[in-house]
Amino acid sequence: MLRLAFALSLALAASACHSPPAPELTVLGVREAPRREVVFLQVTNPASRAMRLTKLEYTFASQGTRIASGEVLLARDLAAGAAAVVEVPLEANAAGPVTLKGTLVAELDQIVRTFTVSAQVDPR
Repeated sequence: MLRLAFALSLALAASACHSPPAPELTVLGVREAPRREVVFLQVTNPASRAMRLTKLEYTFASQGTRIASGEVLLARDLAAGAAAVVEVPLEANAAGPVTLKGTLVAELDQIVRTFTVSAQVDPR
């Protein structure tokens, strides 16, 4: 009985230390707005547990040159396997494809985690 309890506690400890898969970004579209464009990103939670999205820090670059950066504060609960749409302002005129790279901050199991994310955007 003691061995079983010890083995179970080791299994739980090992699974608690395992890093969850990073959320996935998908560009849904770009909309022109007065003085800026808005990029619509779909954030998908591939983890088996819910997470709370709190912030997206981002940089847009075109041909290796940074054209815009900023952060979007979020307060969204995202169930396991669910997706949410996040609007990110692009306050620069991009003539061609740009790359969004950033850090998504989320709470998972009451622990703040950061995930590196990226997506290709074609504003045309």
